[in-house]
Amino acid sequence: MSKASERAYAEIRGLILTGDAPPGSPLTEEALADICGVSRTPVREALRRLEAELYVVRTGSQRLFVADWNSDDLAEMFTLRAMLEAHAAARAASRITAAALDDLRACNARIAAAIAATPADVATFLVENRRFHEIIISAAASPRLATMLAALVEQPVVRRTAARYGQAELSRSAHEHAELIQAMAARDSAWAQAVMTSHIRRAFHAFSAAAPEG
Repeated sequence: MSKASERAYAEIRGLILTGDAPPGSPLTEEALADICGVSRTPVREALRRLEAELYVVRTGSQRLFVADWNSDDLAEMFTLRAMLEAHAAARAASRITAAALDDLRACNARIAAAIAATPADVATFLVENRRFHEIIISAAASPRLATMLAALVEQPVVRRTAARYGQAELSRSAHEHAELIQAMAARDSAWAQAVMTSHIRRAFHAFSAAAPEG
């Protein structure tokens, strides 16, 4: 992709991830070109990439919308993420370095501080939660696995899930992270895999149980 296309891609993807372009909202090349400060050609290239990554959907009449997943879509996304990220945790448990373990502990300490704030600092939680999972994926030392997970982990569903958590749910997430650190420190792949599976499955049920967003 050209620099202009990369710029348009980053801008549009950012709009989707932050919720400024909510699920189901229409996307037009003209409006996006104005927002991104580029011509329509790079916007068109960026939209094709976002469509391939399932951030954007195209109707039979060629109109484009921000993806709005149904319950089956969401169930499949979480199932795939649980399978892949649990495998990453299992690999990481046998490969993680002492420095990476220290990074995980420091990251989870920042998560705990964000949760303890009044009200809970969800923005910081999201940043540090993503970092926590990135450390584990990096420790798994599998570029193929990292590429496959990127589309699932970075999709807006992650942001929308965290936003639906209450204080107890956020605290539970930090507790599960602490258990993952214990499993990693023990070099126990089976333990790490089991904890990560339950961690992602709980996120799915928290999302499913929440009332639909307005």
